[in-house]
Formats: sequence, C-alpha cells, structure tokens
Amino acid sequence: MVVASQPALNHSSLIKTCKPTSLFTGIPVVDLSDPEAKSLIVKAFEEFGIFKLVNHGIPMEVITRLEVESLRFFNLPQSDKDRAGPPDPFGYGSKRIGPNGDVGWIEYILLNTNPDVMSHKSLSIFQQSPEIFHSAVNDYISAVKKMTCEVLELIADGLGLEARNILSRFLRNEKSDSCFRLNHYPPCPELQALRGRNLIGFGEHTDPQIISVLRSNNTSGLQICLRDGTWVSVPPDRSSFFINVGDSLQVMTNGRFKSVKHRVLADNTNPRISMIYFGGPPLNEKIVPLPSLMAEGEENLYKEFTWWEYKKSAYKSRLGDYRLGPFEKTASQ
Repeated sequence: MVVASQPALNHSSLIKTCKPTSLFTGIPVVDLSDPEAKSLIVKAFEEFGIFKLVNHGIPMEVITRLEVESLRFFNLPQSDKDRAGPPDPFGYGSKRIGPNGDVGWIEYILLNTNPDVMSHKSLSIFQQSPEIFHSAVNDYISAVKKMTCEVLELIADGLGLEARNILSRFLRNEKSDSCFRLNHYPPCPELQALRGRNLIGFGEHTDPQIISVLRSNNTSGLQICLRDGTWVSVPPDRSSFFINVGDSLQVMTNGRFKSVKHRVLADNTNPRISMIYFGGPPLNEKIVPLPSLMAEGEENLYKEFTWWEYKKSAYKSRLGDYRLGPFEKTASQ
C-alpha cells in the first residue's frame, strides 16, 4: 500500500509552499518524424527552453515497465528503501535534496548511467528489487539516450552546424557524465491544511547538464517559469517527453538557448512518478560557446570552465541559486 511507505510530513515546516498557478497550454509540441523538426526544436529552445516531443519512437511498454518497477521499489517498507541511502549523491534519498539544506515532498533514486562507475548504494537499490528492475532501467536509459542524441543532432542541423555530432558526441562518449533520476511524489492529504497553497515537491532550479529529458505519469505538478517571470503549470502527458535546455547548452550557444527554471508541486490525492535523463559531457570537457555559432565580433558571455568545475560549483549551491553567475564574464573582462 502506498500510504505505508510515504515520507512523514514531519519536515513540512521546512518545505516551501507557493500559490496556485494557471495551466499553460503553449508549450511547443514537436513531432520527431516531422521534416521541420530541426527548426521547430531550435525555435522552441530559443523561445521557451523546453518543448514536448511526440512520435518519439520509444515503445510504451519500455516506459510502462520502468514505471511499474519504480513504484514497486517506492512502495517497499521505508526500512528496505533506506538500505540504499542516504545518497552519495547516488542512491536513494527522501525529502533532502542535495547537501545544502534544500528539502521537498519527494523520495528519489539517482543513478549514474555509466555502469563502470555504479556506486555501492546504486547497486543496493536493485538488490532490494527483482532483477527485472535493473533490466527495466537499462532498457529505458538506452532508448532515451539514443532518442536524445537524435534530438541533439537535429539541433545541430537546425543551427546550421557542419558536424551533426558536435553535441551528441558528449553523450556517446564512454566517459559521459550523464545521470538518471526517478522521482516519486507521494500523495499528501495534509495539503488541505495549507489553505489553498501548494506544497513544493522539488524546488525551483535549472538543470546544469546539456539537456534533460523528462517523462511522468498523468499526475500534474510540473511548473516552468516563463521569460517574464510568470510561473505556469504544464499539463502532464504520460506518452510524451518534455525536453529542456540545461545550463551547459546555454553556455555552448552563448545564451541563444536559455535553461528553463522549473519546479514540481505535490498532489493531495495522486502519486506522481517522473523519470529524468540528464545528458552530460565527460568531466574534463571544456564548456565554451561553440566557435561555429559565434557571429563575427560576437562577445563571449562566459568564462572558460570544465564540466567538473561547474558540477563542483553547482553541488555547493542551493537549488534556486543562479549557478551560472560566477562563470559569466563581466564588462571589464
């Protein structure tokens, strides 16, 4: 029974709330089979930093299988799940998001997608569940990674870059520092006591990697911040993927694409399960604007840094911090 394994609301005073927001139906929708997909993706990333991908080619059974196995794990007794935590940062976590005091109405699993660096705590997740869970995770990651590389190559086409693999090569590199996250937001009946406010499941933030690929069940909760600062709710769609710009891609395009700030709210009656693939480069990769994208005389907006340097800096920050700030060039530089 789901209720038995819910995280208790004893940290509710630490979890932030927010006012309800309006439903936003303006997220661009891109059909992966559309001949114009490359230009539609670029336009969506320039205007919103996010789009919904349909006709993506990933079988629904691959997605559903992982959702079923994920819920099977999250419905285990708390003592069983705790054997896979606390996260280091990989493994199982509950309520606490990162090491710097951020909390939310959430429990999660964070995995490195490179099997060669699988942590002990990550392995213990699969020891608590049947082998089918490990297989479901691997099949899903393999399919989503392939799709994401296709999207990145369409972006390169849409930007007019000669090398189609200029972005996808980071994810295909055997040392790619990509990760995968399974988030579970249990129902929170106590929300009724918040008098019309919403409990934050995962606080506002941008993703530091190159690109993020989100899929969730049909429980709402995802919100994005539009360019004018307005927060809006994104209608869920269990058969599609939401793909958004990460901080690293913002730098690589010299600010042409901007990473989108987003958050997730808890629901008082229905659980939300989401799966996020974060496509990252190798740790020693330099994150710089792509020379082939720079116009003649265009100023580089960012200092040169490696993915490891940015990742280390981001890990020391709070969720809502503007993580790119220390890496931006000032007028005098």
